[in-house]
Parts: sequence; structure tokens; C-alpha cells
Amino acid sequence: MDKSFYINRRQALLDRMKGEKGIILFLGNNESPAQYRDNCYKWRQDSSWLYFFGIDEPGFAATIDLESSEQTIYADDAGVDDIIWSGPVPTVKERALETGIGKTAPADALADALKGRRVHFLPTGRYDNAVRLSQLLGYGVEDFFSEGKKGCPKASLPLVKAVIELRLVKSPEEIILMDKACDLGYRMHTIARKGISLGRVEQEIVGDMEGLALGEGWGVSFPTILTQHGEIFHFHEHGHPIEPGKLLVIDAGVENNEHYASDFTRTYPTSGKFSGRQRDIYQIVYECNELAFNLTKPGVSYRDVHLAVSSLMLDRLGALGLVCGDTASMVEDGIAGLFMPHGLGHNIGLDVHDMEDLGEDLVGYDQDQKRSSLPGLGSLRMARKLKAGNVISDEPGIYFIPALIGQWKEKGIGKGCINYGKLSEYYGFGGIRLEDDVLVTEDGARRLGSRRLPIEATEVEEAMAEDSLQAKEQK
Repeated sequence: MDKSFYINRRQALLDRMKGEKGIILFLGNNESPAQYRDNCYKWRQDSSWLYFFGIDEPGFAATIDLESSEQTIYADDAGVDDIIWSGPVPTVKERALETGIGKTAPADALADALKGRRVHFLPTGRYDNAVRLSQLLGYGVEDFFSEGKKGCPKASLPLVKAVIELRLVKSPEEIILMDKACDLGYRMHTIARKGISLGRVEQEIVGDMEGLALGEGWGVSFPTILTQHGEIFHFHEHGHPIEPGKLLVIDAGVENNEHYASDFTRTYPTSGKFSGRQRDIYQIVYECNELAFNLTKPGVSYRDVHLAVSSLMLDRLGALGLVCGDTASMVEDGIAGLFMPHGLGHNIGLDVHDMEDLGEDLVGYDQDQKRSSLPGLGSLRMARKLKAGNVISDEPGIYFIPALIGQWKEKGIGKGCINYGKLSEYYGFGGIRLEDDVLVTEDGARRLGSRRLPIEATEVEEAMAEDSLQAKEQK
């Protein structure tokens, strides 16, 4: 992006911090050793640093003085040894000018710049940055992480709220980049669908998918979920051959070279056709996905959308004889949480779960909202009243989790409205999740990306049949 974007973002931050005293400290990430110092994990910059400064290199820090508005970049120029291994790189001064900042200082000058000042900082998700912050500010290392969903007590609440307010609403330039990420995500998922064939090992499909992500983007936006055990939400073991009659859940996203994320989920019948029972459950999840999208617009809270989806889900499950009773009462009692223990969606941006290192409740909940204790609803990451420019996931799912069903039955939860006898017939079914990335617009919503992956049951079967035909013709 042009440096004017970063200048304007920092000015918007200063405007929101008006009246606060002290200095804002931003730390970029350093490289992180995987096994030893010279063999590091793949480089990824801190997302808030990228948002305000855009310098995609390790070893940088910055301050913004709230009283003078002075902005300074701290880093060291590359030495000869660095140049031997990595080649010539721009100077710190040149990097700073690219982001619209004229003042620079060596990295070791940062500690003196903070002395005697009130320091505003964000929580970190990286242990090495927590150590750096501890050395600079004197708190314990653990004081720089968010405590679960509540945020970080030692971090600057005014700064955290200001950053959230800015990053939650995507600019037109960001939306272009997110459309680009979703177009890559569409292609990656299409590769995955075309790669489904009986006997093929899941890992081979994952390799094909992630080859595109690395070939045309930064890589995947989170570890790929591709599993025939869809009832396990984050199942990353990919060593199983594709079996007939199963459901294959593929939850995967691309991070483009500008570091914006996509996050799609589709569920496929491994044999190319849904069984009657699979289609029944799939249809419910599809209708829930459509309902959520149709309800999404400015002024509507995503909490209410989650509840509407829960109501529809229970109503349809009732028609299958899995639950019975008054739907509104079941929603109020959290019965939907047995079938969908997660929330309907989350924010997406420079992070696939955008800004959750700052505290999930602060990011996903308005000040007048409190997180529910109900199953499912209590796991909702995005409950806020929606605004144009928000980007959220729409990802309902239905899962039959034997351990959870057994626990509820043993505790007597939902006795009289949950048909535990019939539920036992679904052990081994797995799960179904369908996810799109949605932009809230001025008058409603639209799905990001220029094309939508096949999603209606018959549409999915037709796409898989065409894939199979093309594969045979290519042999």
C-alpha cells in the first residue's frame, strides 16, 4: 500500500487516543527459531504492526508520542554478515520513509525513549515479544498476554479499543485485497474437491491445496483442516485414505501476499453422492448458512443471527425426530449447543480470527453485551451489532459428537426434548460445516470473492460428477 494509508491510519489512531498522555509502543515480530537459531519458522509479521506501519521485516519497533505526535522507527541497519547471507536490503531510514516516518533510531535507543513515560501497548501472542516487553517495561512475561477471552489487564485499554475500532471496519482498499484472498481460496478449495477420490490419502489433497497457497500467496491462513471426522473441529491428521460413504470436511484458507486471509469450509460426500441421512443433515446446515447471510446487515447483532440460526436448526432437527418440544424454549435452554457447540462466526482480516490476540470479548462484543454461558452461544466469537465494512464468517454446522452426547445424556440435559435413542443412530456420522466469508455492506451483505464455491447439495454432487468425468478424460 502507498505510505499515505499508513500515515492516515496512524493519524486516525491519534485522533481516537486524544486526551491520553504518554507514548504508544508497537513491536514488530522477530524471527523465531524452529530448531536452532539459523533455522527459523516461516516469517510472519505482527498484524497490528502491518496495519499501522506495513514494514514486513523482522527487528523493527516504533513509538508514537501522544503529546507531541512525534513518530519514531527503531531498528538496526544490516551489517556485512547479514548482507552476505541475505543480500543488500534497504536502510532503516529508507524503510521508515516508505511508511511516512522521518525519524529513526537504533534498536537499543528504545529503552531510553520509554523511561519515565506512561507506555501504551497491545497484548502480544508471541512469547519472545512478551520477553522484550518485560525487559522494557518491567512486568512479568505472562502479563503481556490476553487472559483467555477477557483481554490483557496490563495492556492499554484505550489503545486496544482504538485499534479494534479501526481494524474492524475494512477500507475499500482492504476489501479489494480480501476479495483477492477469497479468489485464491476458491481456487484452493476447487483443487481439493477435484482431488477427492476413493483410496487417495488425505495428505495428498492437502499438499495440492497448499501448493497453490504457497505458489500464489503467502501460504495458508491457518493449518488446513481436511478430515473424514468432521465431528472433531480441528483435526489436522491427514494420513487416512478416502473411504466410501464418508463426509469429508475441508476447512481451509489462503493468506495472500498482502497478508489478508480467506476462510472457507465445504463438506463433500466421499462417494460423490450424499446418502439420504447425509443429505437431510446437509440441507439443514445449508439452510442455516443461507438464513445467516440473508439476516446480515448493518444494525443487526450477529448474536441475534446466531440465535435465529439455532432456532431454524432445532426446528429442522425436530422434523427428523432428533429433538421435540417448543423451539423457542429449546433455544433459550441452549439445546442447539449439542449439535453446534461453536459460534456462528468470527471476524476476518489480517488475522483469520481477526485481532483475537487483543481479547476475544473486546473484539467481538459491544460494551452493552455479555458473553452467554449457554453451550454454543457461549463460544460465539462475534456478537456485535454489525457495521458496513465488517468482514465475518458465516459457518453453521451440525456435528454428532459421541462423547458430548454421552455427557449430556448422563447429566440429564435436555431430558424430554432430546431423543437420545435416535441420536445413537448417528454415532459415526461425523459432522457438516459450511462456511463463507461475508462483507457487511451499506444495505445488506455480499460474499467475498468473485465466485462462490458450490454449496447446495445437488450442485455439489453435480460438480463432483463433472470432476470425476474430467479426471477420466485426462487419463
